[in-house]
Amino acid sequence: MNDTKKHPHQDLAAMLADRLGATAALVEAVRGDAELLAATVDAAARTAESIRNGGTLFICGNGGSAGEATHLSGELIGPFLNKTRRPIPAVALGFDTSALTAVANDFSFAEIFSRPLTALARPGDVLWALSTSGRSPNIVRVLEAAAEARVLSVLLTGARHADLIAPADLLLSVPSRETPRIQELHLVLGHFLCEAVEALAC
Repeated sequence: MNDTKKHPHQDLAAMLADRLGATAALVEAVRGDAELLAATVDAAARTAESIRNGGTLFICGNGGSAGEATHLSGELIGPFLNKTRRPIPAVALGFDTSALTAVANDFSFAEIFSRPLTALARPGDVLWALSTSGRSPNIVRVLEAAAEARVLSVLLTGARHADLIAPADLLLSVPSRETPRIQELHLVLGHFLCEAVEALAC
């Protein structure tokens, strides 16, 4: 008698092929999005200009986006591709646990990024904020604080929502509403930003 049951690895292989296909399709959608590409190039050039002029880059996000924030700051402080260049001043907000818990406890969780940004940033600095929804209260608040501090703000987010209220100077909107796919493309765009800043600012 033939056993027609599928091996569980076949299901996993099909799942992997599906996820790779979804990511590849999103990459192609981004490649064809002239507005997103222009905003990304603008963000890279303006961040590099800030660094050349003695500015600091601040990066923040929640959850997986927090991991990407530390990833990108690490790429800039350490070497990305050029191991002989100077370290680039990049700060991932929200990783001083004493400050984070004090602010969250004494004020609100919505202030965990904005308060340190206000303390540390100077006019002409740059903020990269990562939020797949673009609507997280602490991301909205840090973008407002960036405007108040005359800091250039770049929001990396997902597909635009009708009620998107985050007040960013530059919007890098990946055309997807699926969190893992958005985060994958944020890393692709983030790596480009790091490579461009490394090449232009050092």
